[in-house]
Amino acid sequence: MFKMFKEDIEVVFEQDPAARSYIEVILTYSGLHAIWSHRIAHGLFKRKLFFLARLISQISRFFTGIEIHPGAQIGRRLFIDHGMGVVIGETCEIGDNVTIYQGVTLGGTGKEKGKRHPTIKDNALIAAGAKVLGSITIGENSKIGGGSVVLHDVPDNSTAVGIPGRIVIKNGVRVKKDFNHRDLPDPIADRIREIELEMNELRNELAEMKERKTEHANSNL
Repeated sequence: MFKMFKEDIEVVFEQDPAARSYIEVILTYSGLHAIWSHRIAHGLFKRKLFFLARLISQISRFFTGIEIHPGAQIGRRLFIDHGMGVVIGETCEIGDNVTIYQGVTLGGTGKEKGKRHPTIKDNALIAAGAKVLGSITIGENSKIGGGSVVLHDVPDNSTAVGIPGRIVIKNGVRVKKDFNHRDLPDPIADRIREIELEMNELRNELAEMKERKTEHANSNL
């Protein structure tokens, strides 16, 4: 356990250039406090001390702003940066060397039973504000873009962005050739454009119908 706690500190120095000293990290990093509290709560949870485990997790939530259910399985060297608003559900499984930013939800859809939260594989990164929902898998070395809502599996070595999330990079190759950081895919905007096209087609059809009706009325005069 001590070795794991030491690794949790080391990963902060690797990931956060603002980290200056061990004392600062140990005393002021809420993400680290939440992870340590969870490791204790999870140990109690496995021993079926559910109330005590839940109590520790809720106290941790109060002080850190990070809610991790004691049943969640978390691997080594998890880094939660800033952390406020992070929610990790009961049946969530997180691998090693995963990075999670503030406002991330690893939750359920409210419909499943049993395994109902995501599995996050090794070396994945979940950017700020992203929502990963349901019993899905985020593959190794994959990234979820900020503010995305992901409802389906993401393969290894892939990047998913948007609402709903869709894969834009797979195995280092851009799925959409003209993709760049200023031109993120926007499924909502795409759907709005489709609706506009449909409305224009309906307007044209109505105009043609009115024209034919006018011609027919004039021919009867």
